[in-house]
Amino acid sequence: MSAISQLYRQKPCVFSIECFPPKQTTKFAAMQDTLRRMKALDPDFISVTYGAGGSAGGVSSVQVASFLKNELGIQPLAHVLCMGSDRQKAAAQLEALRAAGVRDVLALRGDRTPLRPESPDFHHACDLMDFIRDTAPDISFAGACYPEGHPEAESLAADVANLRHKQQAGASHLVSQLFFDNGKYYRFLNMARKAGVTLPISAGVMPIVRRSQIERTVALSSASLPSAFTRMISRWQDDPQSLYQAGIEYAVEQLRDLIEGGADGVHLYAMNDAGVAAAVYDGIRDLL
Repeated sequence: MSAISQLYRQKPCVFSIECFPPKQTTKFAAMQDTLRRMKALDPDFISVTYGAGGSAGGVSSVQVASFLKNELGIQPLAHVLCMGSDRQKAAAQLEALRAAGVRDVLALRGDRTPLRPESPDFHHACDLMDFIRDTAPDISFAGACYPEGHPEAESLAADVANLRHKQQAGASHLVSQLFFDNGKYYRFLNMARKAGVTLPISAGVMPIVRRSQIERTVALSSASLPSAFTRMISRWQDDPQSLYQAGIEYAVEQLRDLIEGGADGVHLYAMNDAGVAAAVYDGIRDLL
């Protein structure tokens, strides 16, 4: 059993943060400083989104995961994707992670982009999970879930039913897409449990603290917006300082409700902003 999957057995609520590799190698030093600051928040693990690095430019997720594991002593959860990959590329990435001492990954299909062709070998995250289980049995894998349903799913019920395939493939836990309405999350969780999904589920929350985040984040996540959130945005969108404070407070209220509501874990989409992560953590640390 991996170090991360054990955490869900040992703690009432696991606290994790997500980061992403910078697109320029020159920014890796600044990111390392950011991660050092995040370490002070005592996260149980830090999730690292996919970055190819190398000839593709930028910093790879393997480099970031290695820094977390070997320099900071933080458990990393490195993302591996179906899109743009195949059996050979996936095996090479898993071997690079293994060489860095990383044994936990998040297996995802990944977003469709012009830069990432469809995989000839992995059409769904479950296909990638099967590959990892069969070829790298020492590596533990988690999966993603969507409290409001995957945008391409025919229905929320069908998407929830699909989570059983991830459970059967051997996923250790699930990390949710971001959402702004806790009611939607609790409905999803109830449906998942009724469908026989027993895996621990971490609830994903992103603080919206800048106007530039609003359209981009909402469009990418397909998350619905409760009235309290839209009121906050309409009131403060032209006042950067007040929007920052209101966004932190909204995320803290969301997270406190989730923790008190019995969430297996909370996952903070901090967008590589240590200041935001620290401000949010300060509002929930008494509950963790």
